[in-house]
Amino acid sequence: ALPQAADSKREQFRRYLEKSGVLDTLTKVLVALYEEPEKPNSALDFLKQHLGASAPENPEIEALRLEVAEMKEKYEAVLEENKNLKSKVKVY
Repeated sequence: ALPQAADSKREQFRRYLEKSGVLDTLTKVLVALYEEPEKPNSALDFLKQHLGASAPENPEIEALRLEVAEMKEKYEAVLEENKNLKSKVKVY
């Protein structure tokens, strides 16, 4: 009964990986590596780079990027306003 339980667990895990898209993504990256005419020195770095590129963007990261962009705009506006106020102060 023991080997059967291990097989069942393996099969469940395989289905989980398949359903979540992991097997498909890994297959695509491995095929890309296979088709690469000049194999990279580090296959692992190739995999990391290509897996990172194919990973969906985390919504939190996207929200933070937008927030940073808004903050940069506000910062630039404040710098401009500061420059204008300094020039007005010089007049007085």
